Amino acid sequence: MSGIYEGALQDLIDALGRLPGIGPKSAQRIAFHILQADSEIAAALVDSIRTVKERVKFCTTCGNVSEETECRICRDPRRDNTSICVVEESKDVIAIERTREFRGKYHVLGGAISPIDGIGPEQLRIRELMARLSDPAIVEVILATDPNREGEATATYLARLIKPLDIKTSRLASGLPVGGDLEYADEVTLGRAFEGRRDV
Repeated sequence: MSGIYEGALQDLIDALGRLPGIGPKSAQRIAFHILQADSEIAAALVDSIRTVKERVKFCTTCGNVSEETECRICRDPRRDNTSICVVEESKDVIAIERTREFRGKYHVLGGAISPIDGIGPEQLRIRELMARLSDPAIVEVILATDPNREGEATATYLARLIKPLDIKTSRLASGLPVGGDLEYADEVTLGRAFEGRRDV
């Protein structure tokens, strides 16, 4: 679809619009902000993008982002080597780390099973996960995929694969958000809340 601007400005709007979560209006707003910003700010943005593409890679052990061969979590000798928390993306590692509740290691799948998007198990880092689980030191796997259809399908698939290994496997509880109303909760969320209920 051709835009209303021409040349370099429209190319920038189109490029920004291809980023996840940025619609046409946001792309246009960001493009004009870059256009009106000082040259140093725009140059710093370009340098940051170039540097991240050159330096940042994926941890050879867990798949998390890292500037080293192994990420800082995999290198940390204080982490618990007996449990692995499986997540979809590196941003999920950051979210869990902020809770300070988990002291084990991670495994980043690189997405979730989504046939509609052409993503099957072979496109994810499942083979690498199963190789890690051959280590007899691993006693627990926590499946922390997103609480949506794709995340549920991925967790179910992984649970079936892991079951024969006789490793304790659990799924993060999910349910009602604090401050939410029951009447506005969808049936999947309510169902998970019932499944994850605990004694009081």
